[in-house]
Amino acid sequence: MTTRNLPWQPPNADDIEALPVGKWWDAISAPTPVADRALELIGHRSGAVIQDDTYGKTYWLIGIDTARSWCVRQIRVLTELADEGTLLGVPPASWVTGRSSYWRVPFRLDRCLTDTRLLHDALARAVREILGPTPDGRQLCYRCQLPTDEPVPVAIAHSGSVAGRTVYACPTHARDYPAADAMTQAAAMRRALDRGRTR
Repeated sequence: MTTRNLPWQPPNADDIEALPVGKWWDAISAPTPVADRALELIGHRSGAVIQDDTYGKTYWLIGIDTARSWCVRQIRVLTELADEGTLLGVPPASWVTGRSSYWRVPFRLDRCLTDTRLLHDALARAVREILGPTPDGRQLCYRCQLPTDEPVPVAIAHSGSVAGRTVYACPTHARDYPAADAMTQAAAMRRALDRGRTR
């Protein structure tokens, strides 16, 4: 819900406008699948929400300096920092569907900011339900081969005689992991059946 009326409104321009985070509000960024579940949990109590389908992100507007200490997997707090600024692309108020970036929950002056505690609880639960348990420790990303503190399990590699291993990706590369080809999987299962290596 709104904590106070803001002296700010979305741009009434013809395109997205990059606005500074920390001037009127801070923002919370979440991957769309996690955001979908969080919005189900929050329901009508959510403030305005920007959906960016180009990058698979969803953004909630929250009060300034109300979430700096958050630590939720794959959730980013966008706020003004001492030595750098952060910009958020804000669509015009009239963009509520049919665009790659739009107001998923429409902006209203009486419903701009989302309650931070409510949002944190919903996102934490959504992360547990959608992303599953937190992997133990740092893992290497399959693509960039760099260690990540937020590994995303993208596949379980199986071989005929050895237990499977989990393949991890960093949040940046997780959505780029190639989906398993159904024909390849079926052929591998057929070979395993032919060789008597099924469970």
